[in-house]
Amino acid sequence: MTETSNEKLQYTGRIYQLGIYLKKFLRMFVYQSDRVVLPIGAVIAALVTFVVGSNMFVTQEGTTMGTFALTCVCVWNGFFNSIQVVCRERDIVKKEHRAGMHISSYILAHMIYQLMLCFLQTLITLLICSVAGVKFPKPGVITSKGIIDCGITILLVTYAADIMALMVSCIVKTTTAAMTVMPFLLIYQLLFSGSFFELGAADFLKVTTISHWGTDCLCAIGRYNEQPMVALWNTLVQFKDAEFYGEKPLLYVLQSVEQNGLLNDFLKWSGQNNVRAAYASTPENVLPAWGAILLMIAIFTTVAVITLKLIDKDKR
Repeated sequence: MTETSNEKLQYTGRIYQLGIYLKKFLRMFVYQSDRVVLPIGAVIAALVTFVVGSNMFVTQEGTTMGTFALTCVCVWNGFFNSIQVVCRERDIVKKEHRAGMHISSYILAHMIYQLMLCFLQTLITLLICSVAGVKFPKPGVITSKGIIDCGITILLVTYAADIMALMVSCIVKTTTAAMTVMPFLLIYQLLFSGSFFELGAADFLKVTTISHWGTDCLCAIGRYNEQPMVALWNTLVQFKDAEFYGEKPLLYVLQSVEQNGLLNDFLKWSGQNNVRAAYASTPENVLPAWGAILLMIAIFTTVAVITLKLIDKDKR
């Protein structure tokens, strides 16, 4: 770290300092343990996609569950990438800031480096999804290919979670505090995404979660509203033997549907009656979701810079 401090004392330009710190982070990726986030992220993505991937973008239920799980993988990867990167070297940052380091250069170097990690994780996730048999939509909503739209969304979600964790790492003073905060952030993303839990009066909170925008965006790109719904059929099958006045009307209807080859038509009809406006495959749904995530990234970055500039007041 002495080399970095000496160079900064001689060169105080923000651009030069940006290059110094970016080289430092790249060296840490090569020679230290930072690259471990890639295989860990790959294992998590594999576990999730091999469980829920076969029905994702095939049925409405599979798409809802699969995209939410995939979004959670992205959020976890992003958090794990940077939750400790600043607080673990807080003393060094404090000394170098007093020696002339620009916090904006330091944070921007982190952001560029973390973007590189998130991009690699996105490629790995897409590869694992393909191997797991995920049927990505062929036509895209914004670009010409659905897998590209999905890739952009996965990258944005991962990077937003990454920068949120970077912000937390700038606020807290120890790695222990950072790792204590992270589970609460994950729980908040899971509970308040609005995907599986009725939020009631707290429904307005879902727009503050990365997971909400990521799930909605992937469902829209995955053409949720065009897919069949199987939940209604499965529910009816569970009650097929229910008797009414000694008769089994549901069993008769279900057998009639199957014998006449109308099952696919029934599933399609169920899906058409379960469409959601937020999942319509239109740019009006996808672009605002991307914009919301980008806005979050900007807010997290601003808070990170402002907070870390107060490091000289650290009383430790």
